[in-house]
Amino acid sequence: MGIFDIYAPVMNYIPRHINADLKKHIGLFPATAILGPRQCGKSTLIKEFIKNRADMLYMDLEIESERERLKNPEQFFAYNRSKHFCLDEIQRVPRIFESLRSIIDQNRTPGRFIVLGSASRDLIRQSSETLAGRIGYLELTPFLFSEVQSVKNQTDYWLQGGFPDSALNDPQSSQLWRSNFIRTFLERDIPQIGFSIPSELIGRLWRMLAHQHGQVMNLSNLGKSLGISHTTVRRYIDLLNQTFIIRELNSFESNLKKRLVKSPKIYIRDSGILHALLNISNFNSLLSHPVFGFSWEGLVIENICATHPEHEASFYRSAHGAEIDLVLQKGDHTIAIECKVGDAPQPTRGFWLALDDIQPQITYIVAPQVQSKYPLNKNVWVIGLYELMEEL
Repeated sequence: MGIFDIYAPVMNYIPRHINADLKKHIGLFPATAILGPRQCGKSTLIKEFIKNRADMLYMDLEIESERERLKNPEQFFAYNRSKHFCLDEIQRVPRIFESLRSIIDQNRTPGRFIVLGSASRDLIRQSSETLAGRIGYLELTPFLFSEVQSVKNQTDYWLQGGFPDSALNDPQSSQLWRSNFIRTFLERDIPQIGFSIPSELIGRLWRMLAHQHGQVMNLSNLGKSLGISHTTVRRYIDLLNQTFIIRELNSFESNLKKRLVKSPKIYIRDSGILHALLNISNFNSLLSHPVFGFSWEGLVIENICATHPEHEASFYRSAHGAEIDLVLQKGDHTIAIECKVGDAPQPTRGFWLALDDIQPQITYIVAPQVQSKYPLNKNVWVIGLYELMEEL
């Protein structure tokens, strides 16, 4: 690869929903960071975005020779002062943020820097400490179903997940890619970020979390199973969270006078990676696996939370059995979402109790076989995933 000005068109490029927000950020901030897991399509997105930009220099910081060019960043950027820059895999040279502040302050042209990273802003601490007010953040996830529904059916997307090299490949190649992704993440990616954690240990934790996908997290039990303290488990889970591997869904907070579950639920963010961790290779195996319903729940929650980060997301569970999988709140507007895998979903008594408690303005029951939404009760609708994403 290397530094170059103009790209050949990306073949079979699938547009991403983030494009509109990316244009807004580049028009406002001197620096824009696009963060997301490795191999989710950040490089492809930005190469397509800048392919006709002769003023844009792209640098892949995975390559040692490219990192060498930035050993003296002030001199490098001064020499290329007429250019704009895209710095890919920025977590490989986190010290660069110390220099970017003064470089940006000398020329605060919007869109001058685009940085791509495979770790959260909290993990790349220098950006939040030194570029406050100068940088805007966006998160790119693997493909959402609404992005690929024209080229991939829902069942295959659910089984293979949204990582491009998995989602857009045949089942056998997808399975091979996901197995290698897991191994590479454990053996290479975590050490490169700067953590000295035995890959076997973090791998065991990752698989244990896959078996507990969609369930309330118990740090003490996880620690006992791994032979480490609950505080160490917490630190490792934070790492998986900040590298976009897992999602923690917090419990609903309100002034209701009820005893509520306080611990978060845990989800493997990509359904394909979840299935690879559990050795689920085809849909028939998924149908008979205990994770089947939880897998659908996680798929729905990830698609919604990734698309609507402006909403506060939580789950509701009370001591007397009231439960809702996902509660979305924005201002005084509340949406309740329940996930069911049955062809004709029938909510439990706990579902109706939860609605009485939280009083949402509208409620959706999301099921995989539903082609067109229909009412179940006043302001309660049964709906499919794609239609829900269009409606929210």
